[in-house]
Amino acid sequence: MYGAGGSPMTESEAITLYTDGASRGNPGPAAWAFVIVRDGIIIDMRSGFLGETTNNVAEYQAVINGLAAARRYTRGRVDVRSDSELAVRQLTGWYRVRKEHLAVLHREALRLAGSFREVTFASVPREHPFIRIADGLCNETIDRHADRQDDGRGGA
Repeated sequence: MYGAGGSPMTESEAITLYTDGASRGNPGPAAWAFVIVRDGIIIDMRSGFLGETTNNVAEYQAVINGLAAARRYTRGRVDVRSDSELAVRQLTGWYRVRKEHLAVLHREALRLAGSFREVTFASVPREHPFIRIADGLCNETIDRHADRQDDGRGGA
């Protein structure tokens, strides 16, 4: 197996997954993004548009998509870092998941976490440099889709 840049991937290589979700309005146009870092270097980052949904759904989708992508780089330890205290506290068992639509996403995130030897979840401030990158990806993605919706409609 090979990691980023063609370097061999070992079962024990550790990576850090930074995630963010954003919604303009709650609900509103939303996106998820993640940044995967190994030894302080970004090895992958992606984002996706979700359409109209809530910020909490976007935060969970960021974790889910990030964990799915992380399987390309390690089966060892993944340290998930998010500025969403709700998602982190639910994923660590500190909070119960009361809403069924979030429970489905919660189960999927934990299922994906089972792909690794170890996964940790922790909250980080939104000012963290890699969270800021993920946030920027979310905003760019929402902007791109908002621009598409405006195309061909003309002004008022």
